[in-house]
Amino acid sequence: MNEKIYLALDFPSWQETKQFLDTNHLHGVPVKVGMELFYREGPMIIEKLKQQNHAIFLDLKLHDIPTTVMRAMKNIASLGIDMINVHALGGGEMIHYAKEGLVSGSIGEVPKLIAVTILTSMEQQTLNEQLRISGNVVDNAAYFASVAQDNGADGVVCSVHEAKSVKSCCGDAFLTVTPGIRLAESDKNDQKRIATPSFAKDNGSDFIVIGRSVTQATNPYKAYQQVVKEWNHGIKE
Repeated sequence: MNEKIYLALDFPSWQETKQFLDTNHLHGVPVKVGMELFYREGPMIIEKLKQQNHAIFLDLKLHDIPTTVMRAMKNIASLGIDMINVHALGGGEMIHYAKEGLVSGSIGEVPKLIAVTILTSMEQQTLNEQLRISGNVVDNAAYFASVAQDNGADGVVCSVHEAKSVKSCCGDAFLTVTPGIRLAESDKNDQKRIATPSFAKDNGSDFIVIGRSVTQATNPYKAYQQVVKEWNHGIKE
């Protein structure tokens, strides 16, 4: 197991998730549970994964008024997950309240609070023309990271290409969680700002999230081991 590599369980149900993990001998690897799976199965999915010794990043990207987010986080904290995220665009007060909810709802260790900066599916044009946010992606990611840090977040979700800038702005201890990770031979799919595991490690990523390069591979177990190899040693076969 590599605690820095989270496997995205982008499956519609627990039955399909369990079949994938069982068939490919991936019990105990850190996993990311997103909206699709959590909204279908609810908190039960977290308990089942914990029973199989998975570290869990719950990827719900909360974005609402501060009090609502605080109350939601208080409930989420009781699940015993390792990481949870909010949208940095929700603002500093919302992030602050999210942390409050996690602290008050936790029985043991408080889950890491991670703020999403700019989605990896977005490009410069989308940011400027559709969202009407001026400036470039890298500078905006660093700015949102500083807002998140000032309000109690432990780190951010950003692309690999913004991780160094975030570290420069917020310091090495501030966590960078980077999705959009692909093995070299994999398709980009709907993400734009992507990178390989070795590139991610060299460019300031503390944690990486990888999905389709493993889950849609001909041999998912072998693909996951290749991710670990690239992350640990920078090796590409």
